[in-house]
Amino acid sequence: MIKRIKKIGNGNALFLDKAILELIGLEDGGEVQLIVNDGKITIVPVNPKPVSTERFESALERVVKERRDVLRRLAE
Repeated sequence: MIKRIKKIGNGNALFLDKAILELIGLEDGGEVQLIVNDGKITIVPVNPKPVSTERFESALERVVKERRDVLRRLAE
């Protein structure tokens, strides 16, 4: 999935879809740890809430449906 960085005030922001947050157990206001290694950023939830299998599958299905074209291009 490709996302765009947006300028907000004096900083920049990366917006994550609600379905993505659900997949990793994050809610609005949740904290993440950023790990920078070899020019890559890894975002890790600090205190993720448990996600049931049903909820995970539902969120994943929604992401795939909404981003089908992008996922197809990435697979090529």
